[in-house]
Amino acid sequence: MDDLPVKLADFLESVATRIRSATVDRVAKVVKMAAAGMAATILGLVAVVLLFMTIQGALALLWGNAAAYGILAGVFLIAALLAWRKRISRGEQA
Repeated sequence: MDDLPVKLADFLESVATRIRSATVDRVAKVVKMAAAGMAATILGLVAVVLLFMTIQGALALLWGNAAAYGILAGVFLIAALLAWRKRISRGEQA
């Protein structure tokens, strides 16, 4: 009977540890992954913007500013047309 308080304390600690591992630890992993994903997305978007700024600057040096904007607009237009061809129409969804 003397070790009843020790056994009770150990039991409560083990229950608390299991509950924490089932809830808080899982949520912490999800939050870490979400934060890493947001940081990667932001860095990727910044890299893409800087890439297009560099391409526009290089084209502007070669053919002038208006031609550089025209070339980039044509590239984006072609990309949009290709994406438009790949879309799923409402009739095909059903």
